Amino acid sequence: MSELTLAKANAIIEAAFAKGSEVKMKPLTVAVLDAGGHLKAFQKQDGASMLRYEIASGKAYGALAVGMGSRWLDQTAKERPHFMEGLNAVSGGKIVPVPGGVLIRDASGKLLGAVGITGDTSDNDELAAISGIEAAGLKHQAA
Repeated sequence: MSELTLAKANAIIEAAFAKGSEVKMKPLTVAVLDAGGHLKAFQKQDGASMLRYEIASGKAYGALAVGMGSRWLDQTAKERPHFMEGLNAVSGGKIVPVPGGVLIRDASGKLLGAVGITGDTSDNDELAAISGIEAAGLKHQAA
């Protein structure tokens, strides 16, 4: 049975930070949630601003909530703002609909959780998330 272990979650974070350093991103904050939306691991780089935990976890939570990466949520918020308002209302305001929330899957495609990253541009946040997931030997679903 495949599951998102703490070791894998920490590997995702470590690799995401490495990607951020490689391409000179601003300080990142990474939240890794299991498939049930529970926090598995979290780290915030020195210099990251406040509310970064809430943003990172909101990106990951949103991806899990709809079964799509948060890039899909971003596009949907533009096209159907009433849907996004309703979704955020029923989630208790937990969803942050911008890129940077990426689903984590095992080799067979089973959903293991999601990673949410914030700190740089949304595109760079998503790039770091994908890099972290791949480095941990897992598959990603960004959109």
